[in-house]
Amino acid sequence: MSRTPLSRKAVRTGLVALLALGGLGVGAAPSSALSLRIGGVAIAADGARAVAHPGHETRFDDSFTVHQYGTVRAAGVRNRAIADSSGCSADDGCRAVALSFQIVTMAGTDIRLEALNLGQATNHSCPSCETVAGAYQFIVSTARPFTLSSADLAQLAAVHHALDALGRSDADAATLKARADALAARVTAVLQAAAARAPQPPTTHHPLTVMPDATAFVTVHRMFDR
Repeated sequence: MSRTPLSRKAVRTGLVALLALGGLGVGAAPSSALSLRIGGVAIAADGARAVAHPGHETRFDDSFTVHQYGTVRAAGVRNRAIADSSGCSADDGCRAVALSFQIVTMAGTDIRLEALNLGQATNHSCPSCETVAGAYQFIVSTARPFTLSSADLAQLAAVHHALDALGRSDADAATLKARADALAARVTAVLQAAAARAPQPPTTHHPLTVMPDATAFVTVHRMFDR
């Protein structure tokens, strides 16, 4: 999945390091979410974690979150999907699937941003196990603030329902990946259409050109591991 330029200005700030303080990180628990705004600083952390072992041979966890922050001067966003399988026999393998979709909207002309997106699947002494982790992060940056419409949110909710169903299915890893990518493409299309409707700043007039001062961007980060 391709990436597009993010925001007017994206500078590493160390904001994501704040997520690990005060219990704000995404830890070993199943799907979790954090959304904070302190002044002009926005912080979001989301994640899904599935752990399978002989006592629980099939595990699925997913996360689908939408954060709408409006105008910010800085943001730190983190999204993780972690899947672990361990100790299952060759005749009775485990299955762990973790899928996390994080959507963040923000506005500004000089946003300092740090974004982390991680998908990690690990087998521990479990060669016959099927372990899948998919992390999808969508960051919408516009010059002026906007909110997703009820129709936008309804479409995203439909994707969320489809994600739930996908994780509960018995699809193999390759099929899970293809279907998750297709769902991510649906999310991207909704966000691109919504960003295009965001209020535009005044245009800059030049004798030869008329150009907008800023452009809306949808940046997609994807990490799939199995």
